[in-house]
Amino acid sequence: MGAAIRYATRVLADEPSSRRLLLLITDGKPNDLDLYEGRYGVEDTRMAIHEARRQGLRPFCVTIDEKAGDYLPHLFGTNGYALVRDPLELPRVLPRWYARLTL
Repeated sequence: MGAAIRYATRVLADEPSSRRLLLLITDGKPNDLDLYEGRYGVEDTRMAIHEARRQGLRPFCVTIDEKAGDYLPHLFGTNGYALVRDPLELPRVLPRWYARLTL
């Protein structure tokens, strides 16, 4: 997750816009096949989010993970994420979240 956030930060940092939203949609905790998980995955992702903020981006996470409250506040802050309990609701709720975050 951290690598993806860093890549998106590099791409978005060059965009000439007064508001740059980095919207992350995920199914759970940071992990990868190469042992990028647990505390290391969480802390690396947290650092990538801080780097994005320093570049003027607004990271926001939408997740379907019922346990997101255990780790997403540490990563994104208490108002930096949203839980969508039913994945089928994503097409309905994503436009509302986008409007809230960009207006």
